[in-house]
Amino acid sequence: MHKANVSTNRFHKNRVGKQLARKTALSLAIVGVASLATSPSVFANDDLSNVCPNPIRMADTGIEGMGPLEEAFGPFAEAFETTTGLELEMFSLSNRTAAGTALQYDDVDLVFAGPSEFVLFDRESDIDILFAIERPHYGSSFFVPADSDIDTLADLEGHRVALKDVDSTSGHIFPSQMLVDAGLDIDRDLEIIMAGDARIAALVNGDVDAMGGGNRDIDEIQAMDPDGEYRVIAKSDVLPGDPVIMRGSLDNACKTALSEKLRTNADTLWNALIATDRNEDKFLNRDSSLGFDRTNADYDVVRRAYEAAGIDL
Repeated sequence: MHKANVSTNRFHKNRVGKQLARKTALSLAIVGVASLATSPSVFANDDLSNVCPNPIRMADTGIEGMGPLEEAFGPFAEAFETTTGLELEMFSLSNRTAAGTALQYDDVDLVFAGPSEFVLFDRESDIDILFAIERPHYGSSFFVPADSDIDTLADLEGHRVALKDVDSTSGHIFPSQMLVDAGLDIDRDLEIIMAGDARIAALVNGDVDAMGGGNRDIDEIQAMDPDGEYRVIAKSDVLPGDPVIMRGSLDNACKTALSEKLRTNADTLWNALIATDRNEDKFLNRDSSLGFDRTNADYDVVRRAYEAAGIDL
């Protein structure tokens, strides 16, 4: 059996005494109300350690290194423990492949992922959605200079187009699907430049004729070229939010308890999540919110995008 290559660090010092006290109190409660203890909806002192692993292990596919991870999720980890009684142990994973392997072999319990990672992980192992970060502006757009003679995606035939990173949901997968749906062969009809973070400069400097990326990339374009004018020639529907994934082998009582507890305390957890500069910029400034109603089927649109663009998961 293979294990994911991960590094780990607790957010908090080991609280053995506190946990023992909690378990003792819980045991006494169980003696008195044994019939209730069998229900996953009943918990003593808001402590889920009777049905969930403690600590519970969480990774993020978009942050490398324990320092940045702690900086981004420190307040959320504190609120999570206060809300659930579970210590949140964060793992730093080098890439989404490592995260998928960690889920598959039960090295982590939760993963903060994106839509593309979700459909990839779903192919490899049994997973569920705890909650999602819903972003009303989350989608793909194509931008051109205002004076361009390009008016539709079909007009991009024969032109150079910058996209973001390979496998980026809004910066590669959906733009590719949009081009295919417009009747273009993305391998022959135009030249696609995978420009990553340089995509904005490529458009502003005239190195490409158009750029496909996230809807909010217009903010970066205008920041780099405040005197320039640009048009959107195509825009996708809103994409499903970034899910927090639960490994499928977690006990069902734990999954239910976590979902209920976090839903009930959504405002507290959301405020803790956006308390850091990184998350405030990524989520709060983009009108995002916590959502608890996402299902596996909501991400079929992502699967179809991969298929239409001819990109293997």
